[in-house]
Amino acid sequence: MLADADATDALGAALAQARAQLAPMPVLHVHLHGDLGAGKSTLARALLRALGVQGAIRSPTYTLVERYPLSDGGEAWHMDLYRIGDAGELEFLGLDGGEASLWLIEWPERGQGWLPAADLRIDLAVDGSGRRAGLSASTRGGREWLAALNRVTDPQAFAADS
Repeated sequence: MLADADATDALGAALAQARAQLAPMPVLHVHLHGDLGAGKSTLARALLRALGVQGAIRSPTYTLVERYPLSDGGEAWHMDLYRIGDAGELEFLGLDGGEASLWLIEWPERGQGWLPAADLRIDLAVDGSGRRAGLSASTRGGREWLAALNRVTDPQAFAADS
């Protein structure tokens, strides 16, 4: 349960701390699921900030992709696919992935067939005045990330499933 924006920020910080424990640093794909207003952009922004992104962290709602250098030397791509009409539109975004070490993808179902599979799936939902977050891993990298998350925080804090 994420009671407020501070709790969402804490989840982002915990994910960043857990990611830092992975060695070697794998390329990771995070699919962020949830209705409008569920907190996908808020969580992505908190994670990017905790990974050392300086300056403005813009929502990719209109640009579709925002790229950010990370303090570990990698690059994060934050994508919001809500506005695309067809997954084939992704072909024109130049998403070869060569530079990206972290993909944060909102509305990934709209890019089905063109996007890499999720290492980590995060489901967010409004729950009263707060949010609910469910995390699940589908690859070795995702499972290692969740295991590291469980080491840096209370294993039940964010409903992490491996």
